[in-house]
Amino acid sequence: MNTKTPGNSKTVTKRSGEESPFNRRKLELSLRRSGANEAMVHRVADEIENSLHDKASTQEIYKKAFAMLRKGSRHMAARYNLKKALYDLGPTGYPFEHFIAEILRHQGFETQVDVIVQGQCVNHEVDVVAHKDKKHFMIECKFHSDQSRFCDVKVPLYIDSRFRDIDKKWMKEKQESKRFHEGWIFTNTRFTSDAIDYGNCCGLKLVGWNYPPRNGLKERVDALGLHPITSLTTLTQEEKSGLLENKTILCKELCLNPEVLDLIGMSTLRKKRILEEAQLVCNL
Repeated sequence: MNTKTPGNSKTVTKRSGEESPFNRRKLELSLRRSGANEAMVHRVADEIENSLHDKASTQEIYKKAFAMLRKGSRHMAARYNLKKALYDLGPTGYPFEHFIAEILRHQGFETQVDVIVQGQCVNHEVDVVAHKDKKHFMIECKFHSDQSRFCDVKVPLYIDSRFRDIDKKWMKEKQESKRFHEGWIFTNTRFTSDAIDYGNCCGLKLVGWNYPPRNGLKERVDALGLHPITSLTTLTQEEKSGLLENKTILCKELCLNPEVLDLIGMSTLRKKRILEEAQLVCNL
């Protein structure tokens, strides 16, 4: 459906096929989050707005903005690349689980990944178990490599049933160390409105790309400076895969342990360029 509004002469086409008015302010906000100064923000936004054809895809806009940032500053392009970088953590979802565990750890939680927890009916493999302030949290990580996929209501329905099975086991044994006080779902994509409504109703905490508002995944990553190594523009896709296989998920890990680059083999000059970009991304 065309949602063109007065004063907005051009529309853009989302991945879903939905059309919406071109939103310059939203583009400028994403550019500022990358660390671009106001001159760069206005230069990129002006170029894109002036060259934009009607019904251009959001992907076209992203690619053009990314290319302009990369030409000006690779580390700004790396930060701007966050959304795609999260999708590039696949295809198994295993790096995403560790990524979420690191975010929680930097927020003061103790975390364990891939924990088997006994329920009343069956055993459950929980992606992340977190502890903080004498409370325990069961966290499921729903990773999607397809940007058009959302987490629908089936996801919280399934996670809620697992949480309840585990809770029934605790109710029998009454061992406080085994109790989960809350269930959470993290995803690198978005939740449908039904999924959000169900999560709110049953008490599950949902964290997606842009949910909750102003405290979604993108805001947490920016605030903590925990960008994944898949953000880096100086790394090839093969090198990113090699680092992920060696369980190096964050740019910060790369900065603290640069010797991991020796495991995937590269020249001294290449290592220097990669580490320089990683340090700028992490504000080190």
